[in-house]
Amino acid sequence: MKRFFKSLKFAFKGLIFAVLNEKNFRIHIFIVVPVFIFSLFLRLDRIEWLFVISAIFLVLISELINSAIEKSLDLIDNKYNKKIEIIKDISAGFVLLAALYSIIIGLLIFLPHLFKLK
Repeated sequence: MKRFFKSLKFAFKGLIFAVLNEKNFRIHIFIVVPVFIFSLFLRLDRIEWLFVISAIFLVLISELINSAIEKSLDLIDNKYNKKIEIIKDISAGFVLLAALYSIIIGLLIFLPHLFKLK
């Protein structure tokens, strides 16, 4: 059990590092707050919440993975390297796809609710 709590400590340490040092992660967190409040206001049903929360976590997880990949590659070679650039671009690409997925989910869930409010 002690090992488990030690692992949790490291995980939280990583999240705190990301919040304090990764600008894009902070941007995503900043976006999550109004989305969450808006979701509460619209009284989403359970399935809608499932999709919204899944989209949020997909983006945050993707950003953390992207940051970890970038930091790892910087340890290998901090000078310009075309192969490392390609890997970083691909890594950023999956964050972009996660963000696009979240936008699509947001439109599909929020737009019908907004039209009901009129």
